[in-house]
Amino acid sequence: MAQVVAVIASTHHPFYYRATTATGEDRPPFADEWARKILAFRETLTRARPDVLVMVGSDHFHQLWLDNMPQFLVGKAPFYDANWYNEEREFGLPKMLLRGQEDLSAHVLRAGLDAGFDLAFSNELRIDHSITCPIITLRPEADLPIVPIYTNIFAPPLPQPKRFVQLGAAIREIVESWPSHLRVAVIGTGHLSLELGGPRQFGPQGPDPEFDRRAVEWIANGDLDGCLSEVTLDSLHAPGNATHGFMDFMLMMGVAGAGAKADHVDTLDLFHTMEAYFTWYPNGAPA
Repeated sequence: MAQVVAVIASTHHPFYYRATTATGEDRPPFADEWARKILAFRETLTRARPDVLVMVGSDHFHQLWLDNMPQFLVGKAPFYDANWYNEEREFGLPKMLLRGQEDLSAHVLRAGLDAGFDLAFSNELRIDHSITCPIITLRPEADLPIVPIYTNIFAPPLPQPKRFVQLGAAIREIVESWPSHLRVAVIGTGHLSLELGGPRQFGPQGPDPEFDRRAVEWIANGDLDGCLSEVTLDSLHAPGNATHGFMDFMLMMGVAGAGAKADHVDTLDLFHTMEAYFTWYPNGAPA
């Protein structure tokens, strides 16, 4: 059976690529520290030696819109065009072509349906920076096949936070039941407190530092009970108008498992948001 060799959760700031490739006067003062933290984070994936990446993210109204908004969707294609024109224009992100792992996609869909998750699928999915940013930070060679899984964190009615956790646990079981010798890393990206287009958007850190502190503790310690006791669809409005992306972090806590302490934890207060990076090794840290 397949082996989950790493579980990784992070934010996905779209300006990382532009900030850290800029030179001279165009290079922001925080770029060097950001790059240093990302290099250490990248090594946590490299050490795990994965063959396949299961990538959890959320479409930013690029391909999925109010005329067709699945709650959970699995990509099932041989290749994925990546990044959209506005992401190239605003964030400097490159166009990408990522290879799919169709056998694992089919397995996730069949086993997910059998486990009670009515998963949608797409044979023509195009993906955006919620998945390409962690590829750029963690595996810039973009040489591993992926299985993209999109969640709805933007368009109400949203799934409850506990459903994200349940899906995360199911993804772990499903991947480990895949009849393959391949090594799989499950990578998911979301937000801590985040405000977009509102009065708290542009500060020296996230709009709700206290929420960020508690969130990092929940994730780092695998405190699913504490997290679920405080986080609701209504409560996520308070830390910032885009904080529902935190539910993708909760999904990754489900993948890692209740009580699982992260093997790597790092954060960076950046303009208008706290960046956060977590890695778990389910079978122990690789040598």
